[in-house]
Amino acid sequence: MTVKATLKQDALDLLKQLIRIESFSKQEDETARLIEQFFNQRDIPVNRKRNNIWAFNRHFNNDLPTVLLNSHHDTVKPNAGWTIDPFLPQIKDGKLFGLGSNDAGGALTSLIAVFLHFYDRQDLPFNLAIAATAEEENSGRNGVESILTDIGDIDLAIVGEPTEMHLAVAEKGLMVLDCLVTGKAGHAARNVGENAIDKAVDIIQWFRTFQYANKSEFLGPVKMTVTMIEAGVQHNIIPDTCKFVVDVRTTDAYSNKEALAIIREHVSCEVTPRSTRLNSSRIAQDHPLAIAARKLGRKTFGSPTTSDQGVIPYPSVKIGPGRSERSHTADEFIYLSELAEGIDIYIELLESYAKNR
Repeated sequence: MTVKATLKQDALDLLKQLIRIESFSKQEDETARLIEQFFNQRDIPVNRKRNNIWAFNRHFNNDLPTVLLNSHHDTVKPNAGWTIDPFLPQIKDGKLFGLGSNDAGGALTSLIAVFLHFYDRQDLPFNLAIAATAEEENSGRNGVESILTDIGDIDLAIVGEPTEMHLAVAEKGLMVLDCLVTGKAGHAARNVGENAIDKAVDIIQWFRTFQYANKSEFLGPVKMTVTMIEAGVQHNIIPDTCKFVVDVRTTDAYSNKEALAIIREHVSCEVTPRSTRLNSSRIAQDHPLAIAARKLGRKTFGSPTTSDQGVIPYPSVKIGPGRSERSHTADEFIYLSELAEGIDIYIELLESYAKNR
């Protein structure tokens, strides 16, 4: 078996082991231990903080920039539609079934294999760091965000998520807003009170129709969607409050705080963001990695979904084996061929980036 074939087999074996372990967000201690042991067995020094594991290439040089390879080992909980055991890895018709196989175990184990491939290289014009991190699925604060200062300055981050190995050069950000409209209670049969629902309708209509002035080349306009609403306690009482939730997908044209300021200028209700951390990101089309990807026949695109890119304040891209549409679905799977191809493309991408950066 060739060295690369061995790496691919190791990645597959590790993915099977990860599938067998429950690793819901904030409950990833066992998968963190497994990944830590994986590196220890290969005599690679690792660091651990909470459920985050990271390591550096053998010939780390403080005078060189650092490229971070990152993906997460937490998963969502399996939904009710599963027809097989989500924690039992099964291979059928060239597919590996199991929770987290596609999102994002395939990307994570492929990146680990790539790190091993380059680990002993002395001629790289950059350092290489690998980080297997936690709490991505719930946007927790104890994931990759919590170890960035430990890793140090990062020149470029490659975030592993299922993209069919095409390169997301831009990614939308996310804000979830809790909005509160206040009125005055009264009897529904009388012309008294101030109906908070009536006031909220006009504000919700603004969210539906408002267009931000700037649009992103790759990501288009900022998208705002009202997704939840709550009001009233009884049919004959005019409600004095109306609460609703807005899902805001920002672009590189606006930071989350800039978008929030514009919203507050236009609406007459209380607007409270749950977080402004998950900002949009983008690298230029002439970035050496984007050029390298296109030379390898990979498409560059803007991603509407969020990832750990949102909390990495450095140039970053998103790329990985598998398909985004399979994430969080029942009977989740990844093709074995996608894993193998993912490792090959990651290696070719970094080789090309090393030559042309």
